[in-house]
Amino acid sequence: MGEEQRSSQAQQTEPGLCASLRRLGQHGLELLQNRVELVSIELEAEKLRLFAALAQTLMALLLAIAGLGLLSAGLLLLSPEAWRWLCALLMAAAYFALAWYCWNKASRSLSQKGGAFAGSMAELARDRAALGD
Repeated sequence: MGEEQRSSQAQQTEPGLCASLRRLGQHGLELLQNRVELVSIELEAEKLRLFAALAQTLMALLLAIAGLGLLSAGLLLLSPEAWRWLCALLMAAAYFALAWYCWNKASRSLSQKGGAFAGSMAELARDRAALGD
C-alpha cells in the first residue's frame, strides 16, 4: 500500500521536463486557438461591414439616379428653349463633380487605417514581444 501511495503522488506532481513541455504545448495551442478565433471574428465583421456598405451604396445609387433624372427633366422643361443646351451642360458638369466627390468619399471610407485585421496583428505583435523576439 505504501508503494501505491508513492506512485500516485508521483503521478499527481509529475515534476520534470515532460510535464513542463506538455503544459507549454497546451498553452501554445490555447493561444493559437484564441488567435484563430479572433481572426475569424474580424473576418466576419469585415464581411458584414462591406456587405452593408455595398447594399447602402446600391440603394443610394438607384434613388439618386431616379431623383436626378426627374429633376433634370423638370428643369429642362422649365428652362427657355434657347437656354436648354446650356442648362443641360451645367447639370451634367454638376453631376460629374458630385460623382467624383462621392467616389472619393467611398474610397476613403473603405481604406481603413490598420487594415481589416488590425486587432489580430496587434495581438500577434504583443505575443512576439512577450516571447522576447
